[in-house]
Amino acid sequence: MTQLPELPLTLSRQEIRKMIRQRRRALTPEQQQEMGQQAATRMMTYPPVVMAHTVAVFLSFDGELDTQPLIEQLWRAGKRVYLPVLHPFSAGNLLFLNYHPQSELVMNRLKIHEPKLDVRDVLPLSRLDVLITPLVAFDEYGQRLGMGGGFYDRTLQNWQHYKTQPVGYAHDCQLVEKLPVEEWDIPLPAVVTPSKVWEW
Repeated sequence: MTQLPELPLTLSRQEIRKMIRQRRRALTPEQQQEMGQQAATRMMTYPPVVMAHTVAVFLSFDGELDTQPLIEQLWRAGKRVYLPVLHPFSAGNLLFLNYHPQSELVMNRLKIHEPKLDVRDVLPLSRLDVLITPLVAFDEYGQRLGMGGGFYDRTLQNWQHYKTQPVGYAHDCQLVEKLPVEEWDIPLPAVVTPSKVWEW
């Protein structure tokens, strides 16, 4: 893949978000399809996923790496798949609901599809083996920049206390040299891209 121009280190978090979102939205449908397949294949050989019974993933939007090939491979491998749902009573927090081919999806207030809330489908975070995490950008130190809502920073806050293993999932073009870090940012122990598994 062509080496992308490095972003200036002086950019704000908001400017980085804007530029990286433009980068990934500029990918053609063919590139998205090919990269989605490559990343899914790589994720399915990542040891925590190989060992996992329960895996949380996300539905792609805004040029994110296509998760559909990964979801289908997880189902075929007999994994139980979960999707994030905005918590109805605890603002800024997520629940994780079981997702299967017959799941009914609804649009949430952020214009993202999520499973229709049914408490019988909720899995506590402590019982998730792997949490595949969306991101806008990541750097060479494992720092993650999200969309700015803080949903995943709150979810990841105490991940070491659970057996849950977080792993980012992103295009190669979402890598930047160094992100400006805030005190609430939670670094990731790993990120999977179409070409590489990054581990810290």
